[in-house]
Amino acid sequence: MTDRAGGHDDPSAEVLAEAAAAFGLLASTARLHLMWALSQGESDVTHLADRVGGALPAVSQHLAKLKLAGLVRSRREGRRQIYYIDDPDVVTLVRVMVGQLTARTRHSAAPLRATGD
Repeated sequence: MTDRAGGHDDPSAEVLAEAAAAFGLLASTARLHLMWALSQGESDVTHLADRVGGALPAVSQHLAKLKLAGLVRSRREGRRQIYYIDDPDVVTLVRVMVGQLTARTRHSAAPLRATGD
């Protein structure tokens, strides 16, 4: 790692590759929606499919990819598999990004008010 202005070291190539892979997974609207839903709390695949409007097999495949990447985890509860995000930093990342873009969209869609001129 090399020292940069402001005292921050550049991450290693390995860390950058892992981050790029994680962001690549989140570049899918369906997977990002699943991450948003899971950032609100744990859920099983049936409820997630209903919430995001996806077909059960497709949602299962997306969850499997997210799980392999270490972005989500699961546990068995009887016959159901419960999915959740185990890393609070990932929850924060998803909430901040989606929240900021939502606020920006709402702000730009708001009608302009007269300034009294």
